[in-house]
Amino acid sequence: MNFVDEARLRVVAGDGGDGCCAFLREAYRPKGGPSGGDGGDGGNVYAIADEGENTLLDLRSRRAVKAERGENGRGKHQHGKKGSDVYLRVPVGTVFVDDETSRVVADMTEHAQVALLAGGGAGGRGNARFATATHQTPRRADPGTPGVQREVRLELRLLADAGLVGLPNAGKSSLLARVSAARPKIADYPFTTLAPVLGVVRWADEKTFVLADIPGLIEGAHQGHGLGDRFLRHIERTAVLVHLVDASGCSAEQAVEDFDTVQRELSAYTSDLAARPLLVVATKIDLPGSLEQFAELSRLLAERGHQAQAISAATGQGCRELMRAIGQVVDQRRARAAELRATLQQCSHA
Repeated sequence: MNFVDEARLRVVAGDGGDGCCAFLREAYRPKGGPSGGDGGDGGNVYAIADEGENTLLDLRSRRAVKAERGENGRGKHQHGKKGSDVYLRVPVGTVFVDDETSRVVADMTEHAQVALLAGGGAGGRGNARFATATHQTPRRADPGTPGVQREVRLELRLLADAGLVGLPNAGKSSLLARVSAARPKIADYPFTTLAPVLGVVRWADEKTFVLADIPGLIEGAHQGHGLGDRFLRHIERTAVLVHLVDASGCSAEQAVEDFDTVQRELSAYTSDLAARPLLVVATKIDLPGSLEQFAELSRLLAERGHQAQAISAATGQGCRELMRAIGQVVDQRRARAAELRATLQQCSHA
């Protein structure tokens, strides 16, 4: 499995070069004065988001990323060369977190976005910088300052508009395969999906959204049980959650209990997920007895304030209506985001 969504890395910016202490000695200028050049600045370490990347696999085996040190200054007013910068290509959606402070250093949400991870040190001043009318032979030169070093944790959070959640074998992969060109693994045993899978859904003319299939959750997922919270981060950016409940394999009471279990895990992971717009969907409605089961399931869910929809990924029943409902919520989220950006731009120009 090549999907890797976590990595740890040490980023080391280059140190600044030292300033030089020198005096000019040449023909016809036996006392040419101070001529020490400045040291070059150290190189920076940048992250750049690349939509052509989709995993952190290449970075997982790397221990450190180091930028070049600035050159020292030299005599005859020769300044040192600046150290070369390093650009770290990562998938769109990667978050860099400082391991020591837990502070987010960079959140790469757009293609070609560039963020500074570690700034290089400043080059030291040569003694030529300190010459004055009253102090014409300074013997002072500053050393370069060290570059920033930090341990960072890389977390890949998929940029999906909607996320499918539910217990294992609830029908998430089957639904994604039905409504998009994605081809996730589908089988009749738990945890068939071992990594998030994305699919692009066209729900209206020239309107699409990205749907993510998240590996099944079980009780205690937020504490690491099952596949644990390893993949819950991938639905943090979604506009809407689609909770799939199997309407065929158990009683309506058990199905509602399963629904409550997953909702508790989402709330335990972060309260923001519990407040996210939610669509509840009963799956496998084509199987015998499922329609009768759905009627009772709908009643029990209505008591909790949720209106359930019924679909069958095998026959396509209800899938188009569900995608339209998801698309409308995503459109509203995008419109609000566009309004917010426009307001921020107006405030910045004011």
